[in-house]
Amino acid sequence: MQHLEPVGYWHFAHSFVRGNWRRLDQSSFTLLAKSCHDIDWMMWMMPTKCTKVSSFGSLRHFIKENKPKGAASRCMDCAVERDCAYSAKKVYLEAVKKGVTKWPVAVITENPTEETVTEALKTGPYGRCVYECDNDVVDNQVVSMFFEGGRTASFSMIAFTEDICVRKTRIFGTKGELVADGEHIIKIFDFVTQQTTVYEPEDPNLVTTLNGHGNADYYLMRTFVDAVASNDPSKILSSARETLLSHLVVFAAEKARLESQVKDLSW
Repeated sequence: MQHLEPVGYWHFAHSFVRGNWRRLDQSSFTLLAKSCHDIDWMMWMMPTKCTKVSSFGSLRHFIKENKPKGAASRCMDCAVERDCAYSAKKVYLEAVKKGVTKWPVAVITENPTEETVTEALKTGPYGRCVYECDNDVVDNQVVSMFFEGGRTASFSMIAFTEDICVRKTRIFGTKGELVADGEHIIKIFDFVTQQTTVYEPEDPNLVTTLNGHGNADYYLMRTFVDAVASNDPSKILSSARETLLSHLVVFAAEKARLESQVKDLSW
């Protein structure tokens, strides 16, 4: 299995450079904060247990050494802001001018208007230059996983993408290959027939405030409530134990990254 988490260039800057998940001592490492559910899903897809894990990654771009010549400490005062992909004016001010008042604009001020956003960028944490923040979490990471029976999987988390959290997955089997774009299309190529079958999941068009993560927030809560109401645990496909085991792999992967080692997992 090959799985990619494309965080999105400005999304990463928003959350992991300027935002709440930028520092280890105030939040957690990036793999836990952003991608623990990716590892969880990969383990759920595999029919055997993960027994070894290794990982590499670093904070490579959002550091003071990469600050452009002539750049200021804040985007509102910056002479080279127009040429910066991570300009806070582009991410927040231009968004609110277009009528966007939800995420991410709503994060930086309670009542987003052109005036309140401007003030927030002048004085708040989201107006800082991304090359002068106090962030210390990695902006790229790869994880290699070895499963019982010789199966392998690789996971990549990268900040520098156009897509925002639209996962990309490839599953390589002995009789075929599956490719998923993370949103709308699943393709399966059959090695025997040499035919490709395309599946397009239907959009549920739910009327709900729990529409995040492709409506998964709604279905997660609905399944839990249904299970409790009917006293039927079988409706919950993934147990708390499975979640704990996947988090064990996430912590082991981070330790493997820090120590440059392959970690054996005792089950």
